[in-house]
Amino acid sequence: MKLAVVTAGLTQPSSTRLLADRLAEAVTHRTATATGTGTRTGTENGTGTQSGTGTEVRVIELRDLAVDIANNFVTGFPNGRLREAIAAVTEADGLIAVTPIFSGSYSGLFKSFFDVLDNTALTGKPVLIAATGGTARHSLALEHALRPLFAYLRAVVVPTAVYAASEDWGGGHDAFTDGLGERIGRAADELAGLLQHRAPGARRDEGDEGDEEQVVPFEQQLAALRPVE
Repeated sequence: MKLAVVTAGLTQPSSTRLLADRLAEAVTHRTATATGTGTRTGTENGTGTQSGTGTEVRVIELRDLAVDIANNFVTGFPNGRLREAIAAVTEADGLIAVTPIFSGSYSGLFKSFFDVLDNTALTGKPVLIAATGGTARHSLALEHALRPLFAYLRAVVVPTAVYAASEDWGGGHDAFTDGLGERIGRAADELAGLLQHRAPGARRDEGDEGDEEQVVPFEQQLAALRPVE
């Protein structure tokens, strides 16, 4: 099983990458528990991959690909590094996409990367969306900006979107809302459920261009999101 993680943090270290890592860890832990397999992950030169016997996590750091993405807009062709990142996302069984919030929406770098993808690259793919920001007042950007973006790309976005404001990293807990850990856990459960119920042939193998893509029925996707009693 392949899981791609796209993070658009601009600093190093960044809270965006930290949130992406926590989400990936939670998802892979749940898939490993369900399947009884291990997980390997890695990051290198914008994209990272390290195969294991269970979930293969591939992390795409967009800050390392900023110039490559800009050049793609000018030339119309991705270079080797960007082509590898695009392949990592399109070939993955699931996607975690995390962006910082600037001026009430996703960052330009984040949007630019998904602009270079083919419009059908994410069709039917389970996606978990998340964002970071300085204040909780920007949390609705997940619903009015990120969710419509991935809906346009025909991805299957899990119900729970995760937003982490600066105060969420301090360990405080609001009695009227779920803490960051609870939100991460709930979103991870939803994505892991979709990954486990995804049809084995939903991702087209290389060289099988003549085969029709298999789409998971909507009823089956909904059933994967129901909590197990």
